[in-house]
Amino acid sequence: MGMDGKLLLVGCGKMGGAMLAGWRERGLKDADLAVIEPAEAIRPDIPGAVVVGAVDAVPASFRPDIVVLAVKPQSMDGALPGLRRFVGPDTTFLSIAAGKTIGYFRKGLGEGAKIVRAMPNTPAAVRQGVTVCVAGPGVSAPQRARCDALLAAVGTVDWVEDEGLIDAVTAVSGSGPAYVFLLVEAMAAAGEKAGLPADLAMKLARGTVSGSGALLAGASEPASQLRINVTSPGGTTAEALGVLMAADAIQPLFDRAIAAATRRSRELAG
Repeated sequence: MGMDGKLLLVGCGKMGGAMLAGWRERGLKDADLAVIEPAEAIRPDIPGAVVVGAVDAVPASFRPDIVVLAVKPQSMDGALPGLRRFVGPDTTFLSIAAGKTIGYFRKGLGEGAKIVRAMPNTPAAVRQGVTVCVAGPGVSAPQRARCDALLAAVGTVDWVEDEGLIDAVTAVSGSGPAYVFLLVEAMAAAGEKAGLPADLAMKLARGTVSGSGALLAGASEPASQLRINVTSPGGTTAEALGVLMAADAIQPLFDRAIAAATRRSRELAG
């Protein structure tokens, strides 16, 4: 299923804007698009589309097949009431808001609303995002397929049947890019302490992480084997890994971090 049907995007910030660019690249027609973005500074300029600052300005004649909810979670309470007019058996609401459950949206939009909850991440901006979705009651196979096609325009898509898993997904991949960026910061800081000029240390750290990611993406081997491939017995890498893989080092640290983020995701759900 391609970019067919009418689409209403609610919120065009970084994630919403990245997804919009991916959809248009994949062939979404501007005439089939409406965008609601209150902030004039980031409101897109798409002459053939309906682009407005509030839901009341969307023409009554525009009936979306899918409504993508890309506003910040803390702004969702204010966004939902005006969107109830679009609820119907042929319309799917696709949410990318962290912590907002299917039950939350059915309460805000009505029990008849068809909801798909998705958790993408920021590499969607370069079409390398990863997204995990769960479908709510009444979502048909074609509606699910359309959501899949929209999300696949910015990366890979997986589906789960248990909505409770989305909290752990949020902790691993939704928040995950920040962990990788922190790794770059930490590597650069350690390199600087070892005597490297700051700009060179950062260049080496950024290039190493981005290059390793590309290598991982193109490899058929698991990450553990790629690590082994780099590690000569008794060499410098083995020495460093002896520190990083100690019983009290990186694994328990990540265990605590992922558990904390998972817990916070559940708290946000109320």
